[in-house]
Amino acid sequence: MADPVRKDTPMTEVQVEALVVMRIIKHATSAYPAPATGCLVGMDVAQQLQVTNCFPFPASVPEGSASTDPYHQADANSLAAAAPRAKSNIAYQNEMIKYLREVNVDAQNAGWYMSASMGNFVNQNFVENQMFYQKAADETSVALVFDVARTSQGSLNLKAYRLSPAFMAAYKEGKFTTESIQKSNLRYQDIFVELPIQIHNSHLLTSFLHQLPQPLPEKTALDFPASLADLRQDPNISSNPFAPNLDNLDLSIDPFLEKTCDLLLDSIESHQVEQNNAQYYQRSLGREQAKITAWQQKRKQENALRTQQKQPLLPEDEWQKLFKLPQEPSRLDALLIGRQVEQYTRQVDGFSATVSAKMFGVRGNLLPGEIA
Repeated sequence: MADPVRKDTPMTEVQVEALVVMRIIKHATSAYPAPATGCLVGMDVAQQLQVTNCFPFPASVPEGSASTDPYHQADANSLAAAAPRAKSNIAYQNEMIKYLREVNVDAQNAGWYMSASMGNFVNQNFVENQMFYQKAADETSVALVFDVARTSQGSLNLKAYRLSPAFMAAYKEGKFTTESIQKSNLRYQDIFVELPIQIHNSHLLTSFLHQLPQPLPEKTALDFPASLADLRQDPNISSNPFAPNLDNLDLSIDPFLEKTCDLLLDSIESHQVEQNNAQYYQRSLGREQAKITAWQQKRKQENALRTQQKQPLLPEDEWQKLFKLPQEPSRLDALLIGRQVEQYTRQVDGFSATVSAKMFGVRGNLLPGEIA
């Protein structure tokens, strides 16, 4: 048996059992488009966190709410996103872990999971949930994010994140002012730390998977099909998962690329709103400081006149009672929006690479007068 991880050893990798991945996929797809959240259990070995089991949190829906009502649906989504730190779910989680321990199953809390769509998981709820699990100094927990929309394309999209030590220190202080961010050199890229994920199968399951591929056809060469319909109906090709996919020949723009661009524009607009709020604060602060400076100069002139007339001086710090400086808004939302914009740009980069490759591949046919 491997030695347990030392508390001063950083975690560098996450190993997830295939059964856990299947349970997360089933829970996320059944709850879509609402977010699905649940608890992860496992154990930490050396520098690796092994996630061996999981269970979903109970769905929290307001009583008397109709699923077709968009306002009630928004409330249900908010409750689902905040489920990992709800008091009722904390008691439920502790009870489930106790039952798992009784049947001799790994019962160490390994974090939580949630589902997302097109990478829209960077928000206040996600940070607060992960902070709830990661607030202890010796806690080794991760947040697994399963993207339902990206996985629907045929490739599993599962990411593991932890909050960076710099962001945790700033979040515990609760100060996200411009001055504190400049002192700590905190950037939106430093909010999360992504860890590599390994999908683990048992030896029996691995042996079974190696027996799934069908044997190669006896013929050394396949007959050329007469039409695309014959190509689709050929059993030797349609049943072979390694055969070329005809969908790859489609030159239309990826719908996921269009949706990601729309979400990117929405995030940029939200970032512009945060910038306008910061500029409004700077203007309000400048106006109040100008009023304070004018008042102080006037009070100094009055005291100079009183000194000449040998009268008692007026207090010069009375401006603190007369004027109130505006409170600087938190810059946390701006950091999270910046990190979300980065997430969308990475997706656009991945989607556009495939589309661009197709366009360059058929450039010679689209532009006959030019040399490809």
